[in-house]
Amino acid sequence: MARSHIAAGLAVACLGILITFHLISQFGLPNVGFFHFHEIHPEATASPYQVPLGPTVSRPGKTEGDGSMYLLGTGKADITGPVVEINLMGYADPKQVGTGLRQRLYSRAFIVGDIAKQEERTLYLVLDTQSGDTAVRYGILEGLKELGPEYQVYGKSNVAVTGTHSHSGPGAWLNYLLPQITSKGFDEQSYRAIVDGALNSIKRAHESLAPGYLTIAKTKIHDANINRSLYAYLANPKEERAKYPQDVDKTMTMLRFQNAKDGKDMGILTWFPVHGTSMLGNNTLVTGDNKGVAAMLFEKDMQSLYDGIGNFVAGFSQANVGDTSPNVLGAYCEDGSGEKCNFQDSTCGNGNKMCHGRGPMFRKKDQGASSCLEIGRRQYAGAKALYLSMTTNNIPIKGSVRSFHTYRDFSNMTVQHPNGSSVSTCPAALGYSFAAGTTDGPGAFDFKQNDTGSPNANPVWSVVRNFLREPSEGQKACHAPKPILLDVGEIERPYLWAPNIVDIQVLRIGQLLVVVSPGEATTMAGRRWRDSISTTASAISLTSEADDENPPIVVLGGPANSYTHYIATEEEYNIQRYEGASTLYGPHTLNAYINVTSSLLPYLQTNPQSKHPPPGPDPPIHTNISFNFNSKVRFDRTPFFKKFGQVLRDVKAAYPRGDTVSATFVGANPRNNLRLEGTFAAVEQLSQGSWKRVRDDSDWDLIYRWRRTSTILGTSEVELSWEVGEDDGVEGGLYRFRYFGDRKPFGGGEIEAFEGVSGVFRIE
Repeated sequence: MARSHIAAGLAVACLGILITFHLISQFGLPNVGFFHFHEIHPEATASPYQVPLGPTVSRPGKTEGDGSMYLLGTGKADITGPVVEINLMGYADPKQVGTGLRQRLYSRAFIVGDIAKQEERTLYLVLDTQSGDTAVRYGILEGLKELGPEYQVYGKSNVAVTGTHSHSGPGAWLNYLLPQITSKGFDEQSYRAIVDGALNSIKRAHESLAPGYLTIAKTKIHDANINRSLYAYLANPKEERAKYPQDVDKTMTMLRFQNAKDGKDMGILTWFPVHGTSMLGNNTLVTGDNKGVAAMLFEKDMQSLYDGIGNFVAGFSQANVGDTSPNVLGAYCEDGSGEKCNFQDSTCGNGNKMCHGRGPMFRKKDQGASSCLEIGRRQYAGAKALYLSMTTNNIPIKGSVRSFHTYRDFSNMTVQHPNGSSVSTCPAALGYSFAAGTTDGPGAFDFKQNDTGSPNANPVWSVVRNFLREPSEGQKACHAPKPILLDVGEIERPYLWAPNIVDIQVLRIGQLLVVVSPGEATTMAGRRWRDSISTTASAISLTSEADDENPPIVVLGGPANSYTHYIATEEEYNIQRYEGASTLYGPHTLNAYINVTSSLLPYLQTNPQSKHPPPGPDPPIHTNISFNFNSKVRFDRTPFFKKFGQVLRDVKAAYPRGDTVSATFVGANPRNNLRLEGTFAAVEQLSQGSWKRVRDDSDWDLIYRWRRTSTILGTSEVELSWEVGEDDGVEGGLYRFRYFGDRKPFGGGEIEAFEGVSGVFRIE
């Protein structure tokens, strides 16, 4: 999550929290809408809108081998919240407010159960959201209780709620105050879309449960991520860095779900680290970012293989994502110089505002859409090649299914340092470099990364900080060398700003151990954490069954369950770039996570002495007390002498391939009806005398944009655009748009649905 735009809200906080929420949305903060990219690097050769799917995958044969049989289920459901008039979650820019939809968001659910002990299950959710969240997880767990007795096998211990870390989904659904500020609070509609959709995906996965087999394999994807904080990474010990060939993890791990009865594959679940920041901070269209693209491409491929049944679910989960970036060409100064940004603090001249990472298609002025599609395609291509190899290149999963979850208070926890000494964590706090942002989304004002001394920002921020809460000398010493900007773990007015109660969870599926991380672990932090879990698991023979040695395979998934910002190594923390400044609980945060998770691994044994660790203190849930300053939809009206759905600007008669088709309609606010599991837009093709749907708003190339034309009169317009690729399989022929809307009558009454249809156009 970014960043410094939150800092603007802090100044306003001096006038009180209520005024904060109102004024922060009015601030003229810098955003990335002024980007003027210069052609320094050659553009990637592949067009991002011509996704080379290649030959459709051939399903690998039945490959259970020596693996155990499990109870498997997969499910997918729509979680697309309000796509307009709500701040997008991720860049923390109050001006980045949704104006439409490029791609629907989904929850993907993966269930694994022990055949012999069916109460032993794991449920792993991959949401197209910025992260997991305390309130969202709570809502899902409460919803499961209401689904009936058969769903009581899913609970705190075995339900993991992860986010793909997309920075282009609707916000205003998080539990704590800090991420609510730029979203103007907590919006029930946004929250319920995620919770209810997640529950629908769980129901579908549960209803699909069948005996099956799991296999796992790995591959390298070399061109989809880089390290955006290399200066901090290089602070890690040289001998430790020498163990790894790259400064970010390039490994994708894939878990394949296969039905035992018919040999058909039910889904795949992958882990690969790359930030969901391909879509830039000036984008206002809702998308699942690059992982949403990868999942879409893989599922469409498999849907064609299985004759359109559409039951295959592809989850592209995050890993140790903290210091990764999809802007693989590096960070450059957009000030006309064409120079690379300063290596130590990512500045250009005296500030960081002009330092921006470049995606593979950065020349295209499309808010990052082309680069997003390309980075998603690269993950998809790697996953597809790995999937095709799994008939012979795989490890069968075998062994027990177990899980544990507990809450721990990280505000003052004593843990053992690797040098043998005792050290402590601290109440959550964010440093000055948190407000500097990253090369994926630079911050505002005069904050800089790599700030370990006297803060180099304007002294007004010290005044703002002290107005909110001046950190004590003990807090400053605990977090040193971090200069504290926001003492968020100790600010409780009007409710807690950031979590101190942290989720600790690990899932075991045979020899696969999934560390469920609530924060964004950096590359080296994730490596240390995984290595510690693997070493401890081997020492207690955790994954060995009888006389069969079964070496542990460890992956890290997150950000999950809550959002605890970042987890940097102690060495990276001391550098105090963005990731270190955003490591909430002080320099020993990573050691605390490693200590606690490693110590609890005996609970994952096949026959543990005790089934579950103590639950720990419950975190506060703020859904019923959170502020919401997002305005409600009052009513919708049409311009004089017009009707809803009427075409205002129609299509042309014909379009060549590679062109964009568009039409504009008299619209209504899409917040009236989120059309979950449905669509706002469709492209229809005339085929054998009847119209059939060939695109909807889950497709990347069909874009829905909404624009308010008069707040007083309640009028609005909707534009539908179809980016027709030159080589994407679109047939020549006759097409038309269909728009689906819902209006709220003036003076109240039931929401009323309507439709609009464009003229017919030909694709040549």
